Amino acid sequence: MRWAISLFIMVVMFAGACAKKNPPPVRQPAPPPSTTGAAPAPPPAPPAPQRVEEPVPVPSIGEDAIANRTLEDLNKNSPLQPAYFGLDSAELDDVGRAAVSANAEVLKKYPMWMVTVEGHCDERGTAEYNLALGERRAVAVKTYLVALGISPDRLRTVSYGKEFPFDPGHNETAWSKNRRAHFVITSK
Repeated sequence: MRWAISLFIMVVMFAGACAKKNPPPVRQPAPPPSTTGAAPAPPPAPPAPQRVEEPVPVPSIGEDAIANRTLEDLNKNSPLQPAYFGLDSAELDDVGRAAVSANAEVLKKYPMWMVTVEGHCDERGTAEYNLALGERRAVAVKTYLVALGISPDRLRTVSYGKEFPFDPGHNETAWSKNRRAHFVITSK
Protein backbone atom coordinates (compact mmCIF):
# COMPACT_ATOMS: atom_id res chain seq x y z
CA MET A 1 0.00 0.00 0.00
CA ARG A 2 2.83 2.36 0.77
CA TRP A 3 4.34 1.77 -2.60
CA ALA A 4 1.00 2.66 -4.21
CA ILE A 5 0.82 5.94 -2.32
CA SER A 6 4.46 6.68 -3.15
CA LEU A 7 3.79 5.88 -6.81
CA PHE A 8 0.72 8.12 -6.78
CA ILE A 9 2.69 11.04 -5.29
CA MET A 10 5.47 10.62 -7.86
CA VAL A 11 2.98 10.60 -10.72
CA VAL A 12 1.31 13.76 -9.43
CA MET A 13 4.67 15.51 -9.05
CA PHE A 14 5.78 14.40 -12.52
CA ALA A 15 2.53 15.56 -14.04
CA GLY A 16 2.83 18.94 -12.28
CA ALA A 17 6.40 19.43 -13.45
CA CYS A 18 5.55 18.56 -17.02
CA ALA A 19 2.38 20.61 -17.15
CA LYS A 20 2.40 23.32 -19.78
CA LYS A 21 2.25 26.71 -18.19
CA ASN A 22 0.00 29.27 -19.80
CA PRO A 23 1.81 32.47 -20.81
CA PRO A 24 0.56 35.68 -19.26
CA PRO A 25 -2.06 37.50 -21.30
CA VAL A 26 -0.66 39.98 -23.86
CA ARG A 27 -2.11 43.47 -23.85
CA GLN A 28 -3.69 44.45 -27.08
CA PRO A 29 -2.65 47.88 -28.40
CA ALA A 30 -5.30 50.56 -28.48
CA PRO A 31 -6.98 50.91 -31.85
CA PRO A 32 -5.79 53.85 -33.96
CA PRO A 33 -7.94 56.98 -33.88
CA SER A 34 -10.73 57.12 -36.37
CA THR A 35 -9.90 58.91 -39.59
CA THR A 36 -13.48 59.28 -40.80
CA GLY A 37 -13.46 62.98 -41.54
CA ALA A 38 -12.23 64.28 -38.19
CA ALA A 39 -9.29 66.70 -38.44
CA PRO A 40 -6.18 65.75 -36.48
CA ALA A 41 -5.60 67.70 -33.27
CA PRO A 42 -3.10 70.57 -33.67
CA PRO A 43 0.25 70.23 -31.87
CA PRO A 44 0.46 71.96 -28.49
CA ALA A 45 1.53 75.60 -28.54
CA PRO A 46 5.11 76.36 -27.44
CA PRO A 47 5.46 77.85 -23.95
CA ALA A 48 5.35 81.60 -23.69
CA PRO A 49 8.82 83.20 -23.59
CA GLN A 50 9.96 84.10 -20.10
CA ARG A 51 11.72 87.29 -19.17
CA VAL A 52 15.43 86.69 -18.66
CA GLU A 53 17.22 88.85 -16.10
CA GLU A 54 20.40 90.43 -17.34
CA PRO A 55 23.41 89.09 -15.41
CA VAL A 56 25.41 91.48 -13.28
CA PRO A 57 28.67 92.16 -15.09
CA VAL A 58 31.56 90.37 -13.41
CA PRO A 59 35.06 91.60 -14.15
CA SER A 60 36.97 88.98 -16.07
CA ILE A 61 40.21 87.58 -14.74
CA GLY A 62 41.97 89.50 -17.50
CA GLU A 63 40.95 92.75 -15.82
CA ASP A 64 42.51 91.81 -12.46
CA ALA A 65 46.22 92.54 -12.50
CA ILE A 66 46.84 90.78 -9.17
CA ALA A 67 45.04 87.54 -10.04
CA ASN A 68 47.02 87.14 -13.26
CA ARG A 69 50.41 87.38 -11.59
CA THR A 70 52.57 84.34 -10.90
CA LEU A 71 53.19 83.17 -7.33
CA GLU A 72 56.79 84.31 -7.62
CA ASP A 73 55.74 87.80 -8.69
CA LEU A 74 52.96 87.93 -6.08
CA ASN A 75 55.45 87.18 -3.33
CA LYS A 76 58.13 89.47 -4.76
CA ASN A 77 55.69 92.40 -4.95
CA SER A 78 53.19 91.17 -2.41
CA PRO A 79 49.79 92.76 -1.86
CA LEU A 80 50.08 91.35 1.69
CA GLN A 81 52.01 93.53 4.11
CA PRO A 82 54.01 92.31 7.12
CA ALA A 83 52.81 92.93 10.65
CA TYR A 84 55.51 94.21 13.01
CA PHE A 85 55.91 93.42 16.72
CA GLY A 86 57.52 95.05 19.70
CA LEU A 87 60.63 93.68 21.44
CA ASP A 88 59.95 90.27 23.06
CA SER A 89 56.25 90.55 22.16
CA ALA A 90 53.79 88.40 20.24
CA GLU A 91 50.89 90.83 20.69
CA LEU A 92 49.60 92.82 17.75
CA ASP A 93 49.46 96.54 18.41
CA ASP A 94 47.09 98.90 16.57
CA VAL A 95 49.42 99.24 13.58
CA GLY A 96 49.89 95.46 13.39
CA ARG A 97 46.14 94.83 13.59
CA ALA A 98 45.55 97.38 10.81
CA ALA A 99 48.08 95.59 8.56
CA VAL A 100 46.52 92.18 9.26
CA SER A 101 43.01 93.60 8.69
CA ALA A 102 44.08 94.98 5.31
CA ASN A 103 45.57 91.58 4.45
CA ALA A 104 42.30 89.89 5.46
CA GLU A 105 40.43 92.05 2.94
CA VAL A 106 42.86 90.98 0.19
CA LEU A 107 42.46 87.33 1.20
CA LYS A 108 38.66 87.67 1.07
CA LYS A 109 38.96 89.02 -2.46
CA TYR A 110 41.07 86.00 -3.48
CA PRO A 111 39.45 83.06 -1.64
CA MET A 112 41.57 80.41 -3.38
CA TRP A 113 44.87 81.73 -2.04
CA MET A 114 46.67 79.64 0.56
CA VAL A 115 49.04 81.60 2.80
CA THR A 116 51.91 80.78 5.13
CA VAL A 117 52.39 83.22 8.00
CA GLU A 118 56.09 83.27 8.91
CA GLY A 119 57.12 84.39 12.38
CA HIS A 120 60.46 86.25 12.51
CA CYS A 121 62.58 87.78 15.27
CA ASP A 122 65.60 90.03 15.57
CA GLU A 123 69.07 88.62 16.22
CA ARG A 124 69.02 89.06 19.98
CA GLY A 125 68.22 86.03 22.14
CA THR A 126 68.95 82.35 21.69
CA ALA A 127 67.89 80.40 18.64
CA GLU A 128 65.43 78.37 20.74
CA TYR A 129 63.89 81.45 22.32
CA ASN A 130 63.50 83.18 18.95
CA LEU A 131 61.95 80.09 17.32
CA ALA A 132 59.34 79.94 20.08
CA LEU A 133 58.70 83.70 19.88
CA GLY A 134 58.41 83.54 16.08
CA GLU A 135 55.86 80.74 16.43
CA ARG A 136 53.79 82.78 18.91
CA ARG A 137 53.86 85.74 16.51
CA ALA A 138 52.73 83.64 13.53
CA VAL A 139 49.95 82.01 15.58
CA ALA A 140 48.79 85.42 16.89
CA VAL A 141 48.42 86.67 13.32
CA LYS A 142 46.65 83.50 12.20
CA THR A 143 44.24 83.75 15.13
CA TYR A 144 43.44 87.35 14.26
CA LEU A 145 42.90 86.47 10.58
CA VAL A 146 40.49 83.69 11.58
CA ALA A 147 38.63 86.16 13.81
CA LEU A 148 38.32 88.41 10.75
CA GLY A 149 36.65 85.61 8.77
CA ILE A 150 39.52 83.88 6.99
CA SER A 151 39.24 80.09 7.04
CA PRO A 152 41.98 78.44 9.11
CA ASP A 153 42.29 75.82 6.35
CA ARG A 154 43.85 78.50 4.15
CA LEU A 155 46.52 79.46 6.69
CA ARG A 156 49.72 77.75 7.75
CA THR A 157 52.25 79.01 10.28
CA VAL A 158 55.99 78.55 10.53
CA SER A 159 58.70 80.13 12.68
CA TYR A 160 62.11 81.07 11.36
CA GLY A 161 63.25 82.82 14.54
CA LYS A 162 66.25 84.98 13.71
CA GLU A 163 67.41 82.92 10.72
CA PHE A 164 66.12 85.13 7.88
CA PRO A 165 66.45 88.80 8.83
CA PHE A 166 64.81 91.35 6.54
CA ASP A 167 67.47 93.89 7.43
CA PRO A 168 70.98 92.54 8.19
CA GLY A 169 71.91 95.58 10.30
CA HIS A 170 72.81 95.38 13.99
CA ASN A 171 70.85 98.30 15.42
CA GLU A 172 67.31 99.08 16.58
CA THR A 173 66.22 100.26 13.12
CA ALA A 174 67.16 96.90 11.59
CA TRP A 175 65.85 94.90 14.53
CA SER A 176 62.42 96.58 14.38
CA LYS A 177 62.11 95.50 10.72
CA ASN A 178 63.04 91.92 11.60
CA ARG A 179 60.41 91.47 14.36
CA ARG A 180 57.58 90.60 12.05
CA ALA A 181 54.97 88.20 10.71
CA HIS A 182 55.63 87.83 7.00
CA PHE A 183 52.99 86.54 4.53
CA VAL A 184 53.85 84.15 1.71
CA ILE A 185 51.22 83.12 -0.82
CA THR A 186 51.79 79.40 -1.35
CA SER A 187 49.06 78.64 -3.89
CA LYS A 188 46.30 80.40 -5.74
